[in-house]
Amino acid sequence: MQKFQESGAQVFGISTDNSPSQKAFSQQLNLSFPLLSDFLDRKVSQAYGVYVPKFGVANRVTFVINKDGKIEYVESGGDAMKILGAGDACSRLAHKKQTDQ
Repeated sequence: MQKFQESGAQVFGISTDNSPSQKAFSQQLNLSFPLLSDFLDRKVSQAYGVYVPKFGVANRVTFVINKDGKIEYVESGGDAMKILGAGDACSRLAHKKQTDQ
């Protein structure tokens, strides 16, 4: 989380779980970022290509999206939970922003 904070990144999670389930999950893991629900229509998970209709859920994927809305980095599978590369990607974006100014 420190890398994300240092880079000025906004961290949040989105899942196809309902809000009460997300609240319990967040409390259980003591998460320091908000969780957003894509429970009703799964539009977000479909738009990002991670929705699995057969099971009605989304794959676990971490996206780093720049301020212009462009996806800069993607981690999927087991790496999506570790988010090690995502922190580095945020740091690179923050550095790029500083050098562009």
